[in-house]
Amino acid sequence: MEVRARAPGKIILSGEHSVVHGSTAVAAAIDLYTQVTLRLLSDSESGEGLLKLQLKDMGFEFSWSIRRIKEMLPDLNTSHPSQPMACSPESLKSLDALVEEQNIPEAKVGLDAGISALLWLYISIQGLKPATVIVTSDLPLGSGLGSSAAFCVALSGALLALSDVTKLDLSPQGWLSFGESELELVNKWAFEGEKIIHGKPSGIDNTVSTFGNMIMFKSGKLTCIKSGMPLRMLITNTKVGRNTKALVAGVSERTSRHPDAMSAVFSAVDHISKELSTVIQSPVHEDLSITEKENKIEELMEMNQGLLQCMGVSHASIETVLRTTMKYKLSSKLTGAGGGGCVLTLVPTLLSGTVVDKVITELKSCGFQCLIAGIGGKGLEICFGRIFRHCFPVILKLVDQSASLGFETNATQWFEHWRSDHAGQSESASANIAVDANTSNV
Repeated sequence: MEVRARAPGKIILSGEHSVVHGSTAVAAAIDLYTQVTLRLLSDSESGEGLLKLQLKDMGFEFSWSIRRIKEMLPDLNTSHPSQPMACSPESLKSLDALVEEQNIPEAKVGLDAGISALLWLYISIQGLKPATVIVTSDLPLGSGLGSSAAFCVALSGALLALSDVTKLDLSPQGWLSFGESELELVNKWAFEGEKIIHGKPSGIDNTVSTFGNMIMFKSGKLTCIKSGMPLRMLITNTKVGRNTKALVAGVSERTSRHPDAMSAVFSAVDHISKELSTVIQSPVHEDLSITEKENKIEELMEMNQGLLQCMGVSHASIETVLRTTMKYKLSSKLTGAGGGGCVLTLVPTLLSGTVVDKVITELKSCGFQCLIAGIGGKGLEICFGRIFRHCFPVILKLVDQSASLGFETNATQWFEHWRSDHAGQSESASANIAVDANTSNV
């Protein structure tokens, strides 16, 4: 049984750092994704009974025997997909020990926490079953684009899609979306994964990745907003690592030294964020209106960047990007913690592709990575294989009939029984069998 899930990364359009001091911030999903493919194995396929993880972009593969996981986590005998659970300190120690056994290269030691999160989410939602998890991503790691949150959201979505607590309309082709309550469940599980990775995350990254669109947040309150206009950004990854905790602490120290001045800075950012959300949400009726709105957004971005410089979170690499894009009369600002990381540049609707290419070429010559992304798109999406799409409605019907007769079973068990019976048949034949089964009785 196989399912794919994809979840978008995120950017902070306005309000980073200031939000810690009570200002409004605006975050948005971007159409760069992390994709997780989950393949649950039948008894005949499970062989040694392994949970395998393949990180395709890095060329790494890890595996654990189910027996070893049981030894290390004896209290996790049953899954509870409908009840998101925090990982206890004792369980986290066991997960860390399982990860250490994989001998991850020292240069990639930052993967440890993400793999621990994967183990926790998998065991908690699906239980102790053999499976293969394959991860690919458009998002550079550790650059402030929400790569860890996208991973946790995509993984949670795939795991829950093959559980008994979610339902999907399988009639449309292509990528599917969960309902609101199911997205809430995914978001809660993803947040538990983020806590394993980051300790005390805000929850903003996983919320944007789960629900998509844009979010305005202030003092812990999140408000979903929808863009009334298409927006594209050139995202420049400076590839300069940064210490988020140190940068946040630096802003706080500057605030304690200059309370009145910094209060005015945070107030200005608050107004910029609110105006930005108003401009983005207002409807567009013609090209002139789009250009006017883009001009306003550019000015707001420039003001926000100036205020971030006042906070002391810019960096020489960021300033290089600003100077480069300014030569082409484009507006840019850092996104996220600053001190390196990524820089946003608005790509106006009427800007020629030739100019964009020139900007990208010049930025790449500085050693930077450039990505073009649409802003404010969809959140988590799910996609099933063709056989599963044909059979799942039938399986659910059989499960319901079984329950009415007093038998306990689930969709996963039914599918595995059905697939093992018809393992040698083609997809088209399998689809016919599924249709025929729709008329049978239990």
